[in-house]
Amino acid sequence: MGPREIYMRILGLDYGSVTVGVAVSDALLITAQPVEVIKRKSETKLRQTLARLEEIIAEYEVDKIVLGYPKNMNNTLGERVERTEEFKEKLEKRTGLEVVLWDERLTTVSAMEILKEGGVRRENRKAYVDKIAAVLILQGYLDSLR
Repeated sequence: MGPREIYMRILGLDYGSVTVGVAVSDALLITAQPVEVIKRKSETKLRQTLARLEEIIAEYEVDKIVLGYPKNMNNTLGERVERTEEFKEKLEKRTGLEVVLWDERLTTVSAMEILKEGGVRRENRKAYVDKIAAVLILQGYLDSLR
């Protein structure tokens, strides 16, 4: 049995209207680390985003994706949910990997709090928030595996 069968990495994604925050787990599935924020010109222009995600998947040898699922606080499904579900389908078709939807309520709020506590100036927070949100989504999922 080679090491590839024991270790796997999971990708965490915070899918926004024009950005995707990306995080990746360590090989032991204990911690999530930020990777990058992919920006696109508009909500519908996903080709380059998907191509970049494929590169990241290959680079980190990812074999599962956790995608933040933006339910409303009252548990209803808003319009972002529909776009997230469409993105999930595209990801699965393009990568052949399983994509798990993970409740992301409060992750952006938590990410902002973390940045505030970390002393990141308000005008710089937006640059980090998607990446941190992706880390929180993935970390929540990793913690649930134990």
